[in-house]
Amino acid sequence: MANIKSAEKRNRQAEKAAARNRVYRSAARTAIKKARQAIADGDPNAAELVRNAERTLARAAAKGVLHPNNASRRAGRLVKLANKAG
Repeated sequence: MANIKSAEKRNRQAEKAAARNRVYRSAARTAIKKARQAIADGDPNAAELVRNAERTLARAAAKGVLHPNNASRRAGRLVKLANKAG
């Protein structure tokens, strides 16, 4: 445990940031999971779910939760999978 006042404050700030980031990371993972499942099932709503996942990834990247290249790569792979499925 931190003994210095500034380190204690930094720990509190880090916990708050982690809690904020968890929301966006979880939302992105859920959106990707739903899109992948829809693609696998041949759902007609798959394209809409893929767009939603892309939007969620972009939001996470904009907030600094994900690196922009990481979000772009995930979105690209998802779109590639959707296009392959038809």
